[in-house]
Amino acid sequence: MKIILVTGAAGLVGSEAVRFFCNLGYTVAGIDNDMRRVFFGDEASTDWNRRQLAEQFGSTYIHYSVDIRDQKGVDNIFREYGKDIDLIIHAAAQPSHDWAVKDPHTDFSVNANGTLNLLEATRQFAPDSTFIFCSTNKVYGDTPNRLPLVEQDLRWEIDAFHPFAQGIDETMSIDQTKHSLFGASKVAADILVQEYGRYFSMKTACFRGGCLTGPSHSGTQLHGFLSYLMKCAMTKKPYTIFGYKGKQVRDNIHSYDLINAFYHFYQNPKIAEVYNIGGGRFSNCSMIEAIQICESISGNKLEYTYAEDNRIGDHIWWISQIGKFEDHYPEWKLTYDVPGILQEIFRNNTIRWA
Repeated sequence: MKIILVTGAAGLVGSEAVRFFCNLGYTVAGIDNDMRRVFFGDEASTDWNRRQLAEQFGSTYIHYSVDIRDQKGVDNIFREYGKDIDLIIHAAAQPSHDWAVKDPHTDFSVNANGTLNLLEATRQFAPDSTFIFCSTNKVYGDTPNRLPLVEQDLRWEIDAFHPFAQGIDETMSIDQTKHSLFGASKVAADILVQEYGRYFSMKTACFRGGCLTGPSHSGTQLHGFLSYLMKCAMTKKPYTIFGYKGKQVRDNIHSYDLINAFYHFYQNPKIAEVYNIGGGRFSNCSMIEAIQICESISGNKLEYTYAEDNRIGDHIWWISQIGKFEDHYPEWKLTYDVPGILQEIFRNNTIRWA
């Protein structure tokens, strides 16, 4: 029996993975102890999502309320299933560069030490499995802010003749840059995943995502901007834009499209691969553009204020070049753009929020 093991199983990416693989007939073991509530408060709790997964999939989904920093607890789960574990999707994280400043020890222990626990458990108990790590574009630090950007009415854009005009690829350096403490802890985990692949010939991959989003996101001010933005529009809660005139650009990938990419990699895994993954040129927006879309979908005017100081290590412009992954897995395609994502977030959360 093949087991899919998912960390952060009640979060956005983790729950999408649970649904995806349970619907394909796999048994999924999920690890999640609702640390998101610890990080961001009760409104960010993922317990509602955990309950939905249990109700929807019954015995097909097995939940473990274990902290990934607990080496013994992690080892016990891996020991229970052993070589039946065929795929690990590691989505558990402290995900906010703002929050990391408050408690660097917790940030690093979750992101770096937790990843080490999972990699070593994989090596000891399921060495032939595939290990997929949800990394981040924050491993590049603020290097993207040195790109030649042009100010437009609603957004910043890169010079049309620059090599990264279609998006930033994996050749960008992660060195000599300000990462934020969160970015540094994710760099440590990212390098560990690559090293376990190269050193032990394990099938590992780092997917360096930008804005990962979808209707199952428990968005808060410090993390999950599309989800939180739509929530504010629906509930008429004030929103704050931080810096860059609100013209900062992000590509956004729906959690389904991301997990589908993971599935394609799982079908034909490689060793120590690195992919930039996101919405690319197909799905991206500035903050101002996202506000306009939210207002149009919700029918409400969003009340927002502007703070001149940007978040430390924040990107002015980020669009992923996803060509490397598309070349390796040509049958994978993006299916959701920003308006489609926001429409689904609105539709699926009307009862829960409004």
